[in-house]
Amino acid sequence: MLLELLLFTALLVGLYFLLHSTVLRLPRCKSSAKLHGKTAIVTGANTGIGKTTAKDLARRGARVILACRDKRRGEAAVQEIIQETGNNQVIFLQLDLASLKSVRSFVENVLRTESRLDLLINNAGLMNDGKTQEGFGMIFGVNHLGHFLLTVLLLDRLKASGPSRVVTVASRGYEYGKIDFNCLTTHRDFALGDNDYQLFLKYCHSKLCNVLFTYELAKRLQDSNVTCYSLHPGAIKTEIGRYAGFWWRLLMTPVTFLFFTDVESGAQTTLHCALEQGIEHLSGHYFTHCAPLLNVMPKARDDAAAKKLWELSESFCGLS
Repeated sequence: MLLELLLFTALLVGLYFLLHSTVLRLPRCKSSAKLHGKTAIVTGANTGIGKTTAKDLARRGARVILACRDKRRGEAAVQEIIQETGNNQVIFLQLDLASLKSVRSFVENVLRTESRLDLLINNAGLMNDGKTQEGFGMIFGVNHLGHFLLTVLLLDRLKASGPSRVVTVASRGYEYGKIDFNCLTTHRDFALGDNDYQLFLKYCHSKLCNVLFTYELAKRLQDSNVTCYSLHPGAIKTEIGRYAGFWWRLLMTPVTFLFFTDVESGAQTTLHCALEQGIEHLSGHYFTHCAPLLNVMPKARDDAAAKKLWELSESFCGLS
């Protein structure tokens, strides 16, 4: 009996490593670009894919601004990145994407202290309930609206520093997303309800917003030297579900352990979009596995919805 148990365990372990070395293995960013003299902002860079992305950019010589809400964790990430890369040009600036006031304050700090901006990596994301400071649904406010305002307010500096790029981490979850503009206008949220499944759907709606935002942004940047890309990082072990309820965590923990991969793998498509030369003509496209996905769902290329989302976002941010 014991021998059978040991053999079964060995089989499971072997299957685990086989999966992660074949089917679940993600491609690597092949760019050898050096970034000395370049400046990058990475939101949500104190953990997960964001920290891994920031570390890679710092290793290439960039000045990297970690834009995070949590000061303690942000400063700890700065020290870790400096220690591992030897690049002292890594700094923390506080940014709470759940507060449009904080976004504006962050941008004021950047424009006052930074003479250039070459890369904006809209990486931060969450799957929490609650409301933002201005009363928007938390997922809508952080995953879309805060990044929308951040990007729009930094566009002039990006244009002046060009060629530059805006990279927004979306998700394949966009495929399950939809945008109820009536609900957004009335309730300032994607939908009502906040159980774990409803929060997951709101997350998917926000990822569709990321894809449509990038699609519309590319149109508005056509005559500039700024390009933009959205992406699916893969199924990655991050902290995005750390505030999920007990049953959701019970369901997802074994799935995550078996089938999700590490954050270094998850950062590769972000890095590809930020660094790969020759993809400028693909501005506005959605990438996965370090390559553009050309057969996206029609709702990801809905011109009317993209324009309407942009205009509504402008209105919510007081820009129109």
